[in-house]
Amino acid sequence: MSVEGNKIVTKQSPGSMTGSTMLTQSSPIYLHVLQNVSLILLAAFCAPFCTFIAILSRIISPYTKISKHIKHHRKWRASSSSTFRPRTVLVTGLGMSKGLTLARTFYRAGHRVIGADFEPYKIPVCGRFSTAIEKFYRLSKPTAESGPTQYIKELTDLILKEKIELWVSCSGVASAIEDGEAAEIIEKETPCKAIQFSVNLTETLHEKHSFIDNTRRLGLNVPDTHLVTSETEALAVLYPSKHRYTTDNKYIMKSVGLDDSVRADMTLLPRPTLRETESHIKRLNPTPFRPFVLQQYISGPEYCTHSLITSGQVRAFVACPSSDLLMHYTPLPSSSTLSQAMLLYTSTYAQKTGSTMTGHFSLDFLVDEQIARKAEVKMGADMKEVREVMERIYPIECNPRAHTAAVLFADESEDLAEAYLSILSDHEPKGIANGHRSEELIVPKPNVKSYYWVGNDLVTKVLLPFLGFLRFEVGVMEVLGEWVGFVEHVVYWRDGTFEVWDPWPAWWLYVAYWPGMFVVSLWERRRWSRCNCSTTKMFGC
Repeated sequence: MSVEGNKIVTKQSPGSMTGSTMLTQSSPIYLHVLQNVSLILLAAFCAPFCTFIAILSRIISPYTKISKHIKHHRKWRASSSSTFRPRTVLVTGLGMSKGLTLARTFYRAGHRVIGADFEPYKIPVCGRFSTAIEKFYRLSKPTAESGPTQYIKELTDLILKEKIELWVSCSGVASAIEDGEAAEIIEKETPCKAIQFSVNLTETLHEKHSFIDNTRRLGLNVPDTHLVTSETEALAVLYPSKHRYTTDNKYIMKSVGLDDSVRADMTLLPRPTLRETESHIKRLNPTPFRPFVLQQYISGPEYCTHSLITSGQVRAFVACPSSDLLMHYTPLPSSSTLSQAMLLYTSTYAQKTGSTMTGHFSLDFLVDEQIARKAEVKMGADMKEVREVMERIYPIECNPRAHTAAVLFADESEDLAEAYLSILSDHEPKGIANGHRSEELIVPKPNVKSYYWVGNDLVTKVLLPFLGFLRFEVGVMEVLGEWVGFVEHVVYWRDGTFEVWDPWPAWWLYVAYWPGMFVVSLWERRRWSRCNCSTTKMFGC
């Protein structure tokens, strides 16, 4: 990440969908139509090959090491283990990679998995077709008009019908608060337990300004952050002197709500002149009904974390380098000073919040460039040094829900499932028969592969660089570099949706789901700028 002029610029590959390759609201309508049509044609062109891979995977799967292990493990736990009791688990959010990963986690650990998700256009989500799912339910999506009542009723009825013992919520950004409401009602009206924060805690963590205020009250370091609901309030923060002298700090203005049109705006404020600053703020148009936050800019790389917290204790944790639209996941070594500092920050937050804190907790941090460079590679630091680094990392926002980085735990199925099930009152921990109860922190294995999504990389690392070359925007060596990078990902990395033993979710995602969504965009004349293959979110513009 660097600063050019008065904008933050995240370093992108030549094929990244940014700059001239990313459409905006002002782009001609024919370009938006062409974008949808070309991607539909691309899916149709790749469909035979995708189908061949899926069928081949099903044929060879029974003979692969991973499939044999899963089959043997499930059979052994069901018939031979004296301490194992299969549970019925509901996982929602199966259209997203994180939900699909957690469903596979419980399946591999020997449990019965029920899946559910929203399918607003009646287009089935990819997780519906997973081998891990015994039954799937379509849920009504909460809206501003109808509220969450019908959604909560359907969830409750589903839980009672299927005798669900544990609900693992993998909500998207738009339904996290509704899941908090649902969790409170479900735990009152059914025997089911939920991996989901209460509605009050979810609301506090979800909103950028309330999260920062709450974090400051807990005594943890935060960047300077201000809620602004008018142009006057924004200018008062940026120009505290009545003589209009600027503050020493630089700020980024972020929407509190889900406004995709300004999500990628990383303009540094104040601008070089007062007139430019006023013009930019006027364009963003903060109001009481469309609030923004002005947040201090910390120069340095961004990181994200994902953690599972039960009763105020961190049970699983991973940290990764991050970006505005993260589609490549490479974990930091769990023993690195930087990862340990972020873990300490997360643990401190959970402990100070209290034993009622149970759910998924994800933080985004900014770290000074020099500190990050040293702390990333230094291993085995003592607690004093870890604490010193912790005091110099700054959380910029919180996601009180599962993060896509959960895919990095794909091979920790048994231990991770145990951590989730530990909140059940009658749960018998693994190893209890020999007097040993392990509650060690779960982290990805040291040799875990990096993750990518082949559909995203095919477009951003193969097709877009080639189009850029045809427009004389990039050179032949840059294009070849991107293509080599794509091949390296296919050969050495791991796809976030595809598994040899469970190929149909990935097949459906690219052959049917995305083409269906592009058809919907054409029908509704919806303009979008970017797609996230891991969450299936389309960003409007």
